[in-house]
Amino acid sequence: MIHLKTPEEIAVMREGGRKLGSILEDLLAFSTPGVVLTDIEKRACALIEKAGATASFKTVPGYKWATCLNVNEVVVHGIPTNYVLHDGDILTIDMGILYKGFHTDTAGTKSIGLSKKNEEFLNIGKKALEKAIEQSRIGNRIGNISKVIEETIESAGYSIVKSLVGHGIGRELHEEPQIPNFLRGTIENTLPLQEGMTIAIEPIYSAGGGEIVYQNTDGWTLATRDRSLTAVFEHTLAITTNGPYVLTKAEN
Repeated sequence: MIHLKTPEEIAVMREGGRKLGSILEDLLAFSTPGVVLTDIEKRACALIEKAGATASFKTVPGYKWATCLNVNEVVVHGIPTNYVLHDGDILTIDMGILYKGFHTDTAGTKSIGLSKKNEEFLNIGKKALEKAIEQSRIGNRIGNISKVIEETIESAGYSIVKSLVGHGIGRELHEEPQIPNFLRGTIENTLPLQEGMTIAIEPIYSAGGGEIVYQNTDGWTLATRDRSLTAVFEHTLAITTNGPYVLTKAEN
């Protein structure tokens, strides 16, 4: 079942999303060589509390952290550890907040230090997300989103991680529908986008192959099988009669 949101509910999500976007910007700027992942987690918790919100990820059964911190080959669900960031690392910060009864979800990836090669890799993900947002309008279907992400990532020589998808979001962190990052079948056989839908679009891709495995025994951390670099860029947005509205920008 798709839970369509009223304009009033979207306004609440916009308020929460703006807070979340500001927190993510702060954490990405804070993440520099020498910073420990657990320090990023502590800062996230403090900022979420200051915003009058709670950590969405802590509502997931068994997950005890506010963030997922994914370094290099780690794709998603990276638990904050005592790892110290180094020049040349790639860090993804993935997080969500629950504010006034509604979740928003966002992620960003940055290169730690200076690496032109890494920046080129990351710019493709940013471009894929921008194009996907442009397709998120009434009259289109989920397949339009999936197709443009797939084409943007793969035309640059990178791989979609096909086992992980975007999702609907609202009163629950994960709602229907799923938003795959590649086209399954034809666009016409995918769900039409409707006014009031709120979705989290998140291109998830790697510099090598797209197959993933559990990196260790913590039950959460998923990494590329070939240990290639990965990135995730994510925004929560609303489908409106005036086009897509990004809810998780620091200023919206």
